[in-house]
Amino acid sequence: MNRFLRGKDVVLASNSPRRKELMSFLCENFRVVPSNAEEIIPESISEKFTDKAMETAVFLATIKAEDVFVNNKESVVFGCDTVVAVDDEILGKPASDNDAVRMLKLLSGREHRVISGVCICYKNEKIAFGCETKVRFHKLSDEEISDYVATFEPRDKAGAYGIQGYGSLLCEGINGDFFNVVGFPVSEINRKLNELSEG
Repeated sequence: MNRFLRGKDVVLASNSPRRKELMSFLCENFRVVPSNAEEIIPESISEKFTDKAMETAVFLATIKAEDVFVNNKESVVFGCDTVVAVDDEILGKPASDNDAVRMLKLLSGREHRVISGVCICYKNEKIAFGCETKVRFHKLSDEEISDYVATFEPRDKAGAYGIQGYGSLLCEGINGDFFNVVGFPVSEINRKLNELSEG
């Protein structure tokens, strides 16, 4: 458990079951208040930054945290967003099963980046950062991809897979934080909380 969070009203701006489970490692009692922020990526991100995927994840996490923090000013609010990036393409949640197939074919036999952006708001302070993990997929057959899509697991996952579920069968290896791929880099979050003051 994180010492900073003891006795505080803690809010997770996400309804993700995976993030809720990992949040419980930091804090026994917290509230879930999903963000209603509109996830529109400004063109300025691609114009100003060379690492568009990292900036996108951090931007989305920030607007989610800020949206919930407006009505929870005395709380510690956590926003998070995860993207998958390969080549110059950012892969969010698939729009359809066909889109999931497209994404999985793109990732097949290759290494890609999984980036989780995190934003923590508390009183007058805000910490926003990103974590990256590299994941390599086995070379997947059309049958393997079809079978995986049929599990329905890809539908609400960035990059069309969940490493903590059936998607684990697709992965050859990872370099970095496993829980970052799940969508909540709990170890790095725990350390970042030490940068917030009690004031």
